[in-house]
Formats: sequence, C-alpha cells, structure tokens
Amino acid sequence: MIIKERNQFEEFSAAAEKALENQRIRVLVCAGTGCVAGGSIEIYNIIKQMIEDNGLLVDLEMTEEKEGIGVKKSGCHGFCEMGPLVRIEPFNYLYVKVAPQDCEEIVEKTLIKGGPVERLMYSFEGQVYKTQEAIPFYKKQTRMVLEHCGSIDAESFREYVAKGGYKAFTKVLYEMTPDQVCKTITDSNLRGRGGGGYPAGRKWSQVLAQNSDVKYVVCNGDEGDPGAFMDRSVMEGDPHGVIEGMLIAGYATKSTEGYIYVRAEYPLAVERLRIAIEQAREHGFLGENILNTGFSFDIQINKGAGAFVCGEGSALTASIEGERGMPRVKPPRTVEKGLWEKPTVLNNVETFANVPLIINHGSEWYKSIGPEKSPGTKAFALTGNVNNTGLIEVPMGTTLREIIFDIGGGIQKGKKFKSVQIGGPSGGCLTDEHLDLPLDFDSLKKVGAMIGSGGLVVMDEDTCMVEVARYFMNFTQNESCGKCVPCREGTKRMLEILERIVAGKGSVADLEILEELAETISSTALCGLGKSAASPVVSTLKYFKDEYLAHVVDKKCPTRTCKALNSFVIKKENCKGCSKCARVCPIGAIEGKIKEPYSIKQSKCIKCGACVEACPFSAIEEV
Repeated sequence: MIIKERNQFEEFSAAAEKALENQRIRVLVCAGTGCVAGGSIEIYNIIKQMIEDNGLLVDLEMTEEKEGIGVKKSGCHGFCEMGPLVRIEPFNYLYVKVAPQDCEEIVEKTLIKGGPVERLMYSFEGQVYKTQEAIPFYKKQTRMVLEHCGSIDAESFREYVAKGGYKAFTKVLYEMTPDQVCKTITDSNLRGRGGGGYPAGRKWSQVLAQNSDVKYVVCNGDEGDPGAFMDRSVMEGDPHGVIEGMLIAGYATKSTEGYIYVRAEYPLAVERLRIAIEQAREHGFLGENILNTGFSFDIQINKGAGAFVCGEGSALTASIEGERGMPRVKPPRTVEKGLWEKPTVLNNVETFANVPLIINHGSEWYKSIGPEKSPGTKAFALTGNVNNTGLIEVPMGTTLREIIFDIGGGIQKGKKFKSVQIGGPSGGCLTDEHLDLPLDFDSLKKVGAMIGSGGLVVMDEDTCMVEVARYFMNFTQNESCGKCVPCREGTKRMLEILERIVAGKGSVADLEILEELAETISSTALCGLGKSAASPVVSTLKYFKDEYLAHVVDKKCPTRTCKALNSFVIKKENCKGCSKCARVCPIGAIEGKIKEPYSIKQSKCIKCGACVEACPFSAIEEV
C-alpha cells in the first residue's frame, strides 16, 4: 500500500495502533545477534507452534479484527549476559537464559494462565525480579534511542508506525521548512554520537547553505571499535528509526540520496535494514514525491570490508565511491565536498536515531536530559570484567560508578575495579579516581579520554595495563591505512617498544621514547584516528606508570599476565619428588631425583605452565 497523503498516513497509523491493541499478549523473543547465536530463533518457532497447538490465535501480522497473541522477533533487549531473553507483555515479565525445553512452561503458565515462571526470572542474592523494569540493570537506564529495541517486531513497518514511527517525518514535511528543522536540531544541542561530538545541527545547516544541485546524507554504521555493538543493535532492532532520522536530515538539507555504510560483519543488521528500506518504499516513504509533497529521497546500503579507518568520514566516503578507504587532507570538509565531492551530511546511526525524538518532543525537552552542553542520552556497550554485560543507555552526565556498580552489578568474582577503557582504540583508560566523573564530551576531554562511539571495557585488579596498551596499539597498527608516515611508522615503532617491554627486554629509556612518539603522532597524523592512536598508551603511562616501571626495572609483571616476565619455581617443602612435573615438561627444564625435591632450570623454562597443572601437591607456583 502506497501512502500518498498525510490524512491517509494518519488513518494507517490509527489502524496500526488498533491492531497493536488487539494483541492482548505480546511475546518478544530477542533476535539480536547475541541471542540468535544462543538459539533464540528456535525458541521463537517453538513458542509460536505451541500457541497454535493450544488452539490460540497467533498474530504475526497485526490483524485488527481479532484479538490474539503477538509473537515477535525483536531486536536486542540489552541484557546480553542473560540471553536468550523473552519478554512477555503486558505483564512485563523478562525471562532470562531461556532454553527450548522452557517453552512449554512459558506457554502453559504465562500465555494461557497469565502467571509468572519465577525460575526463569532474573534473581540476585535471593531476590527474584518479576518485571524487566525492576531489574537493577534496567532500573537506572533511560532508554530513548533503544526504546524500540526489544519492544517491537524489528521487521514490521506497521508496528513501527503503531508505536509513533514516521510521525516526526510527516511533521517536518507538512509543518516545517528546512531552516526550521536545522534550527530545531541546533537548538537541541544534539552532538554527534560517533565519537567527535560535533554539533549535528551546525553540520546540517552548513550543508543546507551549500549551493549544489546534488547533496547526500550518509549514515556511518561501520562501528569498528573492539567491544562496541551499539549501532549494530540499533540497526538490528529499530532500522526504521534510523531511516526516519535520515529522511528528516535529507529534507532539512535538501538532499535526495542517502547511503548507509555498514560493515559486512553485521549480516543481520544489513538484512534488517534491507527489509526496512523495501517496506518504506512499498509504503511511499522512500522514492519520488513522498506523500505528494514534492520531496524525493531514497536510501541504499553499502557494505564495508571491516577496515577500522573507514569509520573516519573521508575514508568512508572514499570507500562508498569504490576507492580504497583512506582519509584525505582537510579542508575542504565533508559538508562542502564529501561523497563524490558534493555537500554531505555524515552522522552515525545513534545520531540519526535521536532525530525523530527531538522533532516529536521539541529541543527544550531534549535539553532537559543530561548536561546543557551534552544533552540527551548515550548508548554504551558494557563489557569486560563486570557482572552484567550488555547494551545500555543512560543520560549524558551519568557517572562511571553508576554504570559499573549499579547497572553493571560490580566487578566479577568480587575483585577490585582497576580501570575502564572508554572510546575504543581512540580513547583512554580511566581509574578509580574517575569513578564519579560525569560521562559527557567535555568532562572526558579534560582527563584525556573521549566517549568515542560508546565502548566501555571494564578491567579488574588482575589486568596488566601495559598489555592493554600493547593490545590496542597492535589493533591500531594493524588497522592503519598507511597513508601518512606518523601513523604508519609511528604506531609500528610504539608497538615494537611495547612488545619489548612485555617480553622483559624493555628499559626506562623506552618509556621516554613512547611519550615522544605519542606526542609526535598526535600532532602530525593526517586524520582523527591517527591523532588519537596513541591515547591508550598515553593514559596508561599517566595513570599506571608504576606498572611500566615494574616491567622495565624489576622485570616483573605485577599481575603475572606477561608470561615472559614471570618464573615458575618449585617449593621444596611441598615437593614429594614424584617426577610428574618433569615428565610433562616439553623441553626438559625440570631436573631432580625420585623422592627428592625437583628444581626448574630458569634459562630453559618456556613458562608454558604444564608443570603447574601436573603437580598433585601444589608445589609449583608462578612468581
């Protein structure tokens, strides 16, 4: 059905809302990437079949004539640690770690009798949380961008409309001029969620002001940071929200073509976006003369090969053009000469997903959430040594303490918090002295870190910060496009030094060289990714200098992570002379006589740890 007028859309929307109401019970099975990998599609199929077997109406397509049970494949619910997840509305039950054998009990007790299956509900320290909203992981979140992720059918245009979708777009088409839209986004202080935090409204206004017959809107869904999956989850769970934001940007800047650049490693996101684009075209929301207003706009998907550098704007547009993804010298900026040297709006997935909210509720409402200069919310991927991992959304200005200990449930196994890597390879490591720091663009910049796209990797007391710096430098060096010497050669030299240090061959002079290289790369690299490549090293040197000194002076790794710096010794008082350790040693480094204490020849030991596992008397320890 092609919708041609605003009143026709309003009728369609009202009918969709009525159909949604007729789903007296809704079963939302998480079909985000994590839960799909855990078997959620099998759970979806079993529940659907069991409902039919019990003679109940399964409503998959939102028919408005009859009441039924809606069974949906939703996007990511966020609580990835507990997947596969199944949410049951209107009870708001959230069942965690659901297995196929649990489906019969869910259908019998909840869908037929309306009661809970408590054994499948989240519990902590003996307390069972019967509703999703009561679970501490969700309680302190403010889910705005993620509101539809986990609460609607991710592949239904009609359900998105029933939840208020495309109302913002029709509003700007019929009630606002492009200038007014740009002003609204500017007044909201929405800042780009891709890492830089550049004001979105200012960027849109700059593109609108360009005198060009062709302009483009590009959505950056590349998301290459290790441990980050915010944009992926939004594209999988609320693809129409991204499309609506791009449509509004297209109207605001007088653009007619849009591109969504997604890494090919996100096949589910690509498929959900493809379905959503086709549905939008079928209903007249993409294509020529949308809603008979004269505005034309269409979107296509470009799959990237997974290069981290293609998260940088000019490298991304080069990749869409079919060229090798490499940054270029600026100016001119992307807003002046972007895709095919035409004015281009380039924002990331989360930024576009915020736009319909601002249009529907107003800029003042948006500014009331979070700090004045960094308003709104931010989605984070919370991973690492924290009890509750997953996708979260909190107001800007929320502290690390609230995220890690209230939402995340604290550090695993009761260990001490040590650090959190924020902003991916371009960010830095923060410590316990930063736990009460508000997370916003300006506060993080002051301590040498950045929000980036939103990855949060939590580390406990057993984490070696030198190895963390080496890991991120290895990632950055591998992902360097090689165009500029500072990044190509500088990161290589820094990685070589860090590898020497963790191998026990570093010196104090190496630390000085690391700092000099970091300063040089930061001030001379071509693009933003290159300029921030040394950030993990700089921050760990600043806050964990003692660990570096232990590696280069004492030749010890305090956390015993760097095996080359550790030694295995046999405690003579515990050794019974059974020879089991000597028999498993692959290179014959253990010597001794039966029934007498054995010893390890340190010059030969390769530190494989086989002897530790073989010893039945716990006589061998790592020091």
